[in-house]
Amino acid sequence: MAWFDGGRPIKVDGGIRARTQRGTIGSTWWSRRFIDILERICDKGRLSRGRAYARQGQVLSIDLSAGEVRAAVQGSRPDPYEVVIRVDVYDESRWAALEEAIAAQAVYRAKLLAGEMPVEIEELFAAMGVDLFPRDLDMDCSCPDWGFPCKHLSAALYLLAESFDDDPFLVLAWRGRTREQLLGSLAGEAAEELQVEDVPFADRLADFYAPGATAHRPERRPAAAAPDLLLRVFPPPADLARVLGPAYRQLG
Repeated sequence: MAWFDGGRPIKVDGGIRARTQRGTIGSTWWSRRFIDILERICDKGRLSRGRAYARQGQVLSIDLSAGEVRAAVQGSRPDPYEVVIRVDVYDESRWAALEEAIAAQAVYRAKLLAGEMPVEIEELFAAMGVDLFPRDLDMDCSCPDWGFPCKHLSAALYLLAESFDDDPFLVLAWRGRTREQLLGSLAGEAAEELQVEDVPFADRLADFYAPGATAHRPERRPAAAAPDLLLRVFPPPADLARVLGPAYRQLG
């Protein structure tokens, strides 16, 4: 029996096939960031073979939960290999601080509520002393291959990156915060900012008509009368205009 899985993989019908059949996998900045980390810490040759597995549809299933990703990958043996990829999960106190920091930035909050991952969020996590994307990965595969990561792990990692393209909140869910939990918290923060004290009208009757209650309305001032208004409205006889003119102007 071979001590490593070096044979041709068994073809799979209905496996999960990578959408990107050529070039790089990952179309958004967050999936590309994850792949950049993989390509820095993992053997490029094994990643290349795993990418081929992902494009051939050798991954049967992939499931993400807080702290881990589990996948089943079909190799050259009849039974699929079991793959596990683990990361640290942040506790409630850490997430409460992260959510407060995100909510304090209106742009970050607006983008997340719109279903986008703001590029600055990685720096925000770093400023809070944690990583958004893992610097290293705790990975296991049931295959006998000695390499790290094996092609089965690599295939699962590439499909995981594509799932991040579809839903950026999976990056956060892997760290322990679901989309519903995060958006619920951010929406609550926004509602608190917009909250206005509701005072019953009956409690305002005493001062509703008090001076200043309609301060938004400009003060109405009487228009100044022209000095010769009376003289023009009630003109005196021509021979008296010169004598009565000063008195009319004074009354005006």
